[in-house]
Amino acid sequence: MTSVIPAIDEGLRELAGDMDEVRETNAMIAELMSGDVDMGTPDGLEAARKFIVDLMGATKPETDPQIRSVAGVPVRIFVPETVNAVYLHIHGGGFAIGVAAMNDVSNAEIAKTCRFAVVSVDYRLAPEHPYPAGPDDCEAVANWLVENSESEFGTRTLLVGGESAGGNLSAVTLLRVRDRIGAIDRFAGANLVYGAYDMAGSPSARGAGDDALVLKPSDMEAFGRLYLGDRDPEFLFSPDISPLYADLTGLPPALFTVGGADPLLDDSLFMAARWQFAGNDSELAFYPECPHGFDMFPTKAALKARARQMQWMASLV
Repeated sequence: MTSVIPAIDEGLRELAGDMDEVRETNAMIAELMSGDVDMGTPDGLEAARKFIVDLMGATKPETDPQIRSVAGVPVRIFVPETVNAVYLHIHGGGFAIGVAAMNDVSNAEIAKTCRFAVVSVDYRLAPEHPYPAGPDDCEAVANWLVENSESEFGTRTLLVGGESAGGNLSAVTLLRVRDRIGAIDRFAGANLVYGAYDMAGSPSARGAGDDALVLKPSDMEAFGRLYLGDRDPEFLFSPDISPLYADLTGLPPALFTVGGADPLLDDSLFMAARWQFAGNDSELAFYPECPHGFDMFPTKAALKARARQMQWMASLV
């Protein structure tokens, strides 16, 4: 079960000796992302989309994914020789940038290490397809897996997970599966990585300065505007938008991963606590001084975070 202070102590111990590398990487990230991109403009949005795809697509997996359409939604699928479960992966990118392909390397690693079939959703992006297009696509694929995972992959056991916006959409997908089709018992766990669970802005997000690494206040504002458009502020507290405010009872075990320099730190701290106090198993993996997206960089902290996620997910099956 979650306990925040031991998680912080554990994170400090886990990264002992690696903090110099964390700080060096943070300096590199600051230099890499020093230019201003206004995602509120079409040109700026296109530049941001190209940047993140180029950054994350620099390496290729050992095996190519299957590219299919299920329930009318494009997906990328990795299938190991032995399948113990199916992992529904939902990529990040602020609901407006990013593609499933940018996680091909990590998803291939999950497939091989955990012996999971990995189904990664290329959900529709805002602003061309604002809310609820993204969560609708994720729900459609989840429902398809509930109905077809045994015939397609030989297992009824499902997990879900994602990063940043993908963490939000993973939680929303679980809530929809529970409330709309009553199949939450099919999901054995949720791997929720530095998710955005409060679109109204948690304290750490509201308090982030312009020097925040990777995810700046202007980025968070732009993503929210692109995804949700001009809506009544009360809409931000809808559980389908901000799952932090949902009834979280009856959900599967969850692992929350977050870095200490992430503007979305409080999103994970609050969500992990609420998950636990709703009666669910909840673990918090905390990595001091690590920024948003830290596990996508080639560092020891990233390797440890990904290894812990895979070990945790495999332990549930």
